[in-house]
Amino acid sequence: MNKTVVINVVGLTPDLIGEHTPFLNKWLIEGKLASVEAMLPAVTCSVQATYLTGVMPDKHGIVGNGWYFREMDEIKFWRQSNKLVQAPKIWEQAKKKNPDFTCANLFWWYNMNSAVDYLVTPRPIYRADGVKIPDILTEPPHLRDELQKELGEFPLFNFWGPNTNVSSSQWIADSAKKVAKDYDPTLTLIYLPHLDYNLQRIGPDDPDISTDLREIDSVCKDLIEFYEQHGSRVIVLSEYGIESVQKPVSINRVLRKHGYITVREEMGGEILIPGSSRAFAVADHQVAHIYVKNPEEIETVKNLIDDIDGVDEVLDEEDKKEYQLNHERSGELIAIAEEDAWFTYYYWLDDNKAPDFAPTVDIHTKPGYDPAELLIDPKISIPKLKAGVRLLQKKLGFRYTMDLIPIEGSGVKGSHGRIPTERSKHPIIGSRSKEKIAGNKISPVDVYDVIYSHIFE
Repeated sequence: MNKTVVINVVGLTPDLIGEHTPFLNKWLIEGKLASVEAMLPAVTCSVQATYLTGVMPDKHGIVGNGWYFREMDEIKFWRQSNKLVQAPKIWEQAKKKNPDFTCANLFWWYNMNSAVDYLVTPRPIYRADGVKIPDILTEPPHLRDELQKELGEFPLFNFWGPNTNVSSSQWIADSAKKVAKDYDPTLTLIYLPHLDYNLQRIGPDDPDISTDLREIDSVCKDLIEFYEQHGSRVIVLSEYGIESVQKPVSINRVLRKHGYITVREEMGGEILIPGSSRAFAVADHQVAHIYVKNPEEIETVKNLIDDIDGVDEVLDEEDKKEYQLNHERSGELIAIAEEDAWFTYYYWLDDNKAPDFAPTVDIHTKPGYDPAELLIDPKISIPKLKAGVRLLQKKLGFRYTMDLIPIEGSGVKGSHGRIPTERSKHPIIGSRSKEKIAGNKISPVDVYDVIYSHIFE
């Protein structure tokens, strides 16, 4: 077996590799760089599950970052249990081949309760008074205290939200090096999300992206040199490319206006009730699963959504098979956004009726993905002052709401999920082991084979 490290540099695409990534550019030129065919949906959970199982969503069941759990009548995003992935993972197959194989998973999704030997994953503490405290879950359990003693508290609020920066990726990289020193796993999976933030927040065409590229290049340089010095084979990988967008599209508002959506008023705000709704959309970047209660209404709903400005295509049951998305967790229909558009989860028609979670970072409560959580509401005149007041309330033990997020999506400048028009926006895979990557492009399911071949000759 060969020690192998997979560094997942989220959002890295061929058009971003160059003068602002001098180390990666040189390293990839000296090795082999190929593009990975973008899959649908091109979102974190679906792509990672495909890479780690070697099968598509129709087999592994991860049809998005979230979906409608029909048996619970609830929309849930960012679940963490590995049991949700319905296909064997690469570490399970590798252990069958060689019982001495070990695996460390540093922040790839569906990490919780998996069969890896060593894991580190975000797991905040939610106190009864509403306070959220940064924390992690690890295996072995004592690794949690060892990491935070050596590296400090995991910077959760720099991992997602308006304060995101490179410190969270740096912390993950440092934790990976400690795991390598202490446990020396056969396969190490490392997730570096830094590029994802500003590519969505300011867009891939903004000149300031050069700073983010230099920052992640520095993190990768440190990691790659460390692992190569210790005799590991390194794979650099990404999940998707991010395109410029300017058009937020609210499918649920259209369905609401046509009487398909049921809401309940709670404390002056409106809450979407999916189980009582005839049709609703679970928005996930540039893809939305449309769940339709009555089969006889599917065609009518399809035509309605097809006519929405910003919708490129609506997949029905037959169309889903083409993209291997014909799984019971998928919606009866799947909408794909136009190139410059993305889907909001918004369902209220009056901003005065927005739910209390709308202006907050709340990834588990919102019935859809909300990239506006990366932004500060421009209507807040002195955001630092308001944030300071909220933090003071937190320190004094009062309940508070960190309501700093815009409840409209015009500020979002980049998105992903659809298959990009330009080849330069497809994800990449690179390695110094040139013979392990055949050709200049591979399918997403072939990533599994590339990783496996690095471990086993």
